[in-house]
Amino acid sequence: MIRLSSRRFAVLAAGALLAMAAASPAAAQTTAPATAVTARATDRAVAVEGGQIRYQVIGDLTSGKTPVLVLHGAFMSIDAMKPLTDRLTGRPLIVVDQRGHGRTGDLPGPITYEALADDAAAVLADAGVGTADVVGYSMGAGAALQLALRHPERVKHLVIASVSFNEAGNLPGFIQMMDGITPEIFAGTPMEAEFKRLSPNPDAFPSVVNKIKVMDRGQDWPAEQIRALTSPTFIIVGDHDIVRPEHAVELYRLRGGGDTTRASQPFLTEAPPARLAILPGASHIDVFGDPDLLAAMILPFLDDQTRPRPPGLFDDVPGE
Repeated sequence: MIRLSSRRFAVLAAGALLAMAAASPAAAQTTAPATAVTARATDRAVAVEGGQIRYQVIGDLTSGKTPVLVLHGAFMSIDAMKPLTDRLTGRPLIVVDQRGHGRTGDLPGPITYEALADDAAAVLADAGVGTADVVGYSMGAGAALQLALRHPERVKHLVIASVSFNEAGNLPGFIQMMDGITPEIFAGTPMEAEFKRLSPNPDAFPSVVNKIKVMDRGQDWPAEQIRALTSPTFIIVGDHDIVRPEHAVELYRLRGGGDTTRASQPFLTEAPPARLAILPGASHIDVFGDPDLLAAMILPFLDDQTRPRPPGLFDDVPGE
């Protein structure tokens, strides 16, 4: 019974169902919208200590539009992010296979959020991009937040979905449940199969599992440093996420959300510094389960748009 509980939690923590759906070519074909990205993708690599980080550029980085850096969750890859990246239209994209994942594969040393952030900064430098909008999900959101903390000059807008900045932000018992994960739990799963399909070192899957399971142990990023960031921030979480909703609200307030003066306006006349979306009936995996909804929220945020004014009844309400 303990093994069954651990396996179920492992599937939740790793995003197993998401990886299964997103990594399948057939699934990608059926979920891609009619307006899917048609820009040519180019594969690139940048040298880091111990190996190379593989990434993909979609679109024209010389277009004058701010590129969007996309960072996937644990046990995912560039391929698994396609349902979302296909919908982030109208701007160049840089999508990374983070260390331990995809075509990058396992690299020497631990997988830490700080290392992932430095890898992302190296990718941007290699691509010739000074500043990017950054979108991260789960593990990728932790990497995105650390990128903003360690390399703030690199981040224009920050979108972080399903992330905590300390251990207390996760459900009680999360670390203990992660401690119970073993490579054997994933035997025969889509995550293991996808790892072996993409990785340059396919036999390293047990090593990667053991590195990922300890990533959040001892996590405690200073609230004051998060408060001091200048990038507009969009926090997304599910109401049944691994990340507690109360923690998402705390992060939202640290980033400038909940200002009384702003909230007392009948209409927002300028983009606020922080936005918060708590998706109803959504688990950690479900947050990524509706890429149309995610893109519909993310794109206006990246463009600093406010919501349209309600028609009719509110036409004569002052506020501009």
